[in-house]
Amino acid sequence: MTEDRLSSSTEAALRERVKELSCLYGIAQIAARPDMSMDQILQGIVDLLPPAWQFPEITVGKIDLDGRTYSTPALRGSHLKQTADIVVNGKSRGVVEVMYVVENSSQETPLFLKEEQSLLDTVGQQVALIIEQQQSHEEKQRLQEQLRHADRLATIGQLAAGIAHELNEPLNNMLGLAELARQARDVPEQYVEDNKEMITLLLHAREIVKKLMFFARQVPAQKTSVDISKIIEEGLHFLEPRCVSSGIELVRSLSRDLPEITADPSQLNQVLVNLVVNAIQAMPNGGTLRIAAFLENKSIKLVVEDTGIGMSEDVLKQVFIPFFTTKDIDMGTGLGLPVAHGIITSHGGTIDVTSTVGEGTRFELQLPLAGSKSIKEKSHSVVIQ
Repeated sequence: MTEDRLSSSTEAALRERVKELSCLYGIAQIAARPDMSMDQILQGIVDLLPPAWQFPEITVGKIDLDGRTYSTPALRGSHLKQTADIVVNGKSRGVVEVMYVVENSSQETPLFLKEEQSLLDTVGQQVALIIEQQQSHEEKQRLQEQLRHADRLATIGQLAAGIAHELNEPLNNMLGLAELARQARDVPEQYVEDNKEMITLLLHAREIVKKLMFFARQVPAQKTSVDISKIIEEGLHFLEPRCVSSGIELVRSLSRDLPEITADPSQLNQVLVNLVVNAIQAMPNGGTLRIAAFLENKSIKLVVEDTGIGMSEDVLKQVFIPFFTTKDIDMGTGLGLPVAHGIITSHGGTIDVTSTVGEGTRFELQLPLAGSKSIKEKSHSVVIQ
């Protein structure tokens, strides 16, 4: 009789070990599937929990991770439960729980086995490992995309520099000839008007070449100690009337007594003008344009935020690529934001953009204080919402 009881106990223990190993094997299989999202992986792990416990018919599983819950059916609260923490990179992110939804009437068999708690601890560790691997994969993809983007910008920059140099001399010669022709006397009125239009077009073309050279960093910056608040006010002085006529409320939020930065004032003015003009064009029916400047982490942060039409994911990914534009041909060249990016980067700063379609766009620029090191963590980033 004793031997039968021992044999039965051994068989029961063996069955429990098989269920535990089956659970861990199932988790490994799920984690190895590249076609599954994190939500699907976590739900799959939860579904494997009840069969691994000794009373699966009354067992429910649950994972709480970063405020989201994944559970088996018929989930409800119970004081009969086992819990394991999910710790990712030293930080608690959630818990894995197994609960009994009804009281167990058996007095001979313990409700929970210590081996089951060990299994649950292992599941918590496996979930943490899966999350860490996913974060590592996402970070790798992000860095690869940054490298590809930097490589594209470098290639386009070299091309832009070559084009700018090739076009600059003939444009200047043509402009000089047009100016000489304007001094001619006793010529038809139509000739005068055509010549004036030609000069306007040549000046516009030369301005594009100048932007190309800015982007390719062929124009050296004339840096000095400058007051960013003064640059902002000078730039807004010319743009505020346009805001008023467009039904746009201009809100300034400039911290007082901001420390100086080392920068080229004309280049920073160009960045501000580009961002503000873009914001105005993004609010054809009026809205609010907020300009803020304040001290943050030993740098000056400049924010240009509008309540305009916003940008889609596809557009947002390409805003810093030269010649990319969603505007009509007479509204923009697609160089404003790439030039702004090049200028801020050459000043050792960063430029970030977030946008929500139908709600607006926010640009955040960081520039190091005079005498500070460059901000090297990133040159730009985009956030899609």
